[in-house]
Amino acid sequence: MAQGKRISADIPEAVLQSIRELGAAAKQARLQAGEGQAAAAARLGVHVQTIGRIEAGEPGVAIGHVLGLLALYGMTTKAQAARKP
Repeated sequence: MAQGKRISADIPEAVLQSIRELGAAAKQARLQAGEGQAAAAARLGVHVQTIGRIEAGEPGVAIGHVLGLLALYGMTTKAQAARKP
């Protein structure tokens, strides 16, 4: 990747929207569990900023961290193959 190029520049808007929705769902689950970002970060073993980036829907966060956060709150996601028109 060229220096200074944002990762989101190559990702379709529909995918970016899905990432944002996933982050929002993770945040909602964390809040419903009554946990702060710092507690979630400690449980996941990441920096608190990583939790904020996931919840904000930033596309550059490691997928393992995203899925790990979802798992902390009993959430899962399943990949589906896109259908070609």
